[in-house]
Amino acid sequence: MSKRPSLSDLILTYFKKHPYQDLAHGDWVDAVSEQYKKLTGNMPRDPWRAARRLHQNGYLVKVKKGIYRYDPDLVQNPELEDFTEQQKRIILERDEYRCVECGLGRANGVELHVDHIIPKDKGGKATIENGQTLCAQHNFLKKNDNATQSGKNEDDQALWAGEKRRKSGDDSFLPRSA
Repeated sequence: MSKRPSLSDLILTYFKKHPYQDLAHGDWVDAVSEQYKKLTGNMPRDPWRAARRLHQNGYLVKVKKGIYRYDPDLVQNPELEDFTEQQKRIILERDEYRCVECGLGRANGVELHVDHIIPKDKGGKATIENGQTLCAQHNFLKKNDNATQSGKNEDDQALWAGEKRRKSGDDSFLPRSA
């Protein structure tokens, strides 16, 4: 018995049938959704999220907001690093189990995520220094805004990270004199 293809599989198959074409939302969502419904009996939930994940994993090129392209010459699947459970625990403890944006945390019943400050798809590594605690809402906003830290662009990221550490009394980011 063969495994039923996932929504991501169907999206990637559609894009592979249309290489080098800049495809907007309407160009592929209806066709993929119809195929998914035939296979599962259900409409897919959030095909955009699946397309964004394919982009983040190096399978699609994001041309601009809402437009993706499959370019077989550029497909890359770098080893994207995820945080280990130990790293997640250290980051959560360092950030006191609170979102670094709004201060809400587990005590408030908020779901917390350990997030890459510099995203994995932009070369961000799974290091303690590149990790931050975000609530689900701020993590979602960050992903939608394509920012390295909720509301901040990459140029502001290093300054923000240093300021966050300085306010907490953590001077480990400062250069050490010899």
